[in-house]
Amino acid sequence: MFILTQKNSIANQFLAELRDVSVQGDRMRFRKNLERLGEIMAYEISKSLPYTPSELSGPFGNVQTEIPAEQPVIVSVLRAAVPFYQGVLNFFDRADSGFIGAYRVENHPNETEISIRLNYLAAPSLENKTVLLVDPMLATGKSFVKSTQHLISHGKPKKIEIVSVIAAPEGVDYIQKNLNIPHRFWTVALDEKLNAQSYIIPGLGDAGDLAFGPKL
Repeated sequence: MFILTQKNSIANQFLAELRDVSVQGDRMRFRKNLERLGEIMAYEISKSLPYTPSELSGPFGNVQTEIPAEQPVIVSVLRAAVPFYQGVLNFFDRADSGFIGAYRVENHPNETEISIRLNYLAAPSLENKTVLLVDPMLATGKSFVKSTQHLISHGKPKKIEIVSVIAAPEGVDYIQKNLNIPHRFWTVALDEKLNAQSYIIPGLGDAGDLAFGPKL
């Protein structure tokens, strides 16, 4: 599991502003910080991908270099992931993309089990591909697992890189127990826990609402 904030970097500032209630009212800045973190995470993920030798013609001669051997497929879980996904796409700008509409069903206050509903899926072939499954908040992990179950209808990926801004240990554990495709976790921060309503503590609140406004 890769945790970006285990080493200090400018990402600390972007994450701090996402969490800071005095800054969260600026939706444009909130979205921009998600995008910046998406770019940083894409750079870190790029170090783990396979590369192949290549030769190019420069103005003063040929240059030997290494370029990615393949392009991943980036799958965004709507709607909160849109700015974060854009940051990842900024760096993997030749990658194909897929989109999943997944949301938490707000249960009765006395119900403790969280359910996830999916109502949209558009994706290219994923057969033997590396898939970057992008969602800023990895809380229960159920949306990631359910999304993957639906994605398999487009082909079985070679591996899945699960990319988040903030993750909860319970979500990581749930995915490890319920996802049988090779996978790795990439997150900016691993937080303490989930509360009784399955929100990440300390977290940052509802990323979708903070980025785009409250939903009915």
